[in-house]
Amino acid sequence: MRLPRTLRRLDDALHARRSTRQVLVDSRTPVNYQMVAPVVSAMVSDPRVRFAFTASEEPRRLHEIYREAGADRWLVTPARAAWMKWDAYLTSDFMWAALPRGAARIQMFHGVAGKYGFDAPTRSMRAWHRLFFVNERRLRNFISAGAIDPDSPAIRLIGMPKVDCLVDGSLRRDDVLRGFGLDPGRATVLYAPTWSPASSLNRVGVDLIRHLLERPVNVIVKLHDRSCDPRPQYSGGIDWVARLQPMLTPPAGMLALHANITPCLAAADVLVTDHSSCGFEYMLLDRPLVRVVVPELLAQANVHSDYVEMLASASIDARDAGTAARAVDRALANPRELAPERRAVARELFYKPGTATGRCAAALYEVMDLAPFASLAGEVEPCVA
Repeated sequence: MRLPRTLRRLDDALHARRSTRQVLVDSRTPVNYQMVAPVVSAMVSDPRVRFAFTASEEPRRLHEIYREAGADRWLVTPARAAWMKWDAYLTSDFMWAALPRGAARIQMFHGVAGKYGFDAPTRSMRAWHRLFFVNERRLRNFISAGAIDPDSPAIRLIGMPKVDCLVDGSLRRDDVLRGFGLDPGRATVLYAPTWSPASSLNRVGVDLIRHLLERPVNVIVKLHDRSCDPRPQYSGGIDWVARLQPMLTPPAGMLALHANITPCLAAADVLVTDHSSCGFEYMLLDRPLVRVVVPELLAQANVHSDYVEMLASASIDARDAGTAARAVDRALANPRELAPERRAVARELFYKPGTATGRCAAALYEVMDLAPFASLAGEVEPCVA
């Protein structure tokens, strides 16, 4: 439903006189919000901009999804959001909330793992006012798939604000481990599987964690949001928090329950995953990676072969719990193995990491026809299709 054109123009004109711009953030899961969170934090001191948060597909989970957005967050139900006037609608997933009064719709994307056709959609993306691409590869894929035109005014090459903290010096390994209550003097292994009933968590996860706990290392397990969802299509119907929490106790074990994985990545000396975006994000730190190969997962998640090959090229492969644990031993003994391959993949998938938040904020100000706030730096650069 849309307002009649004449009424819409009047509504726009009246709203343009307001001194405050309103941005609506829409998320499916807490991980979706983490993609947007650095930009919200960067702009929160600007009195001209106010962020609101909704969950258009699962309104009953609104408080859960934005539990890390701060105590003063402005939560808006989808029903209420539909009749409010927004200057921008910001999401990091293929969502489309009903907003009859209109808004500049901005897609930020999430993840770089090439799953579920996300990297080259078969449907048109021309209805979006802005597409904040994380890398040139995804932009090229969108054009090749026919989802957008090469000269689309919606294109902005931004990067991924979420991972700026991995390369800008704001996260320090030892400080993060002390904050977790773990000994920074011990090597640290992070196990971060993706979600799916076919994931490595469901296949070998418990045995793998037991093998790791037998070693003189810190073991951090970070579950995907969806693995904590009791619905069978996400977790296999298993309460993974209840299953794993008794195994992961101080001083050497920890089950990370916060949505933001970046502190865990910064703390880890080795990452073990199957096929998750965090595996690619971890390569920004140029530390060793172990890949648990689960062919059924790759098939069910419709992972593009290019991304399977990229992750495989920069990681040590394992197919069961025992070989994965031994691969961790190998990685700790020789952390520079595959370093050139890791750096090459990181260069391919992350556009100018460490500076994406400033570009993203500048592009958002552009959409709202506002000059960037004095405390913010960064600019949107021309994009080469």
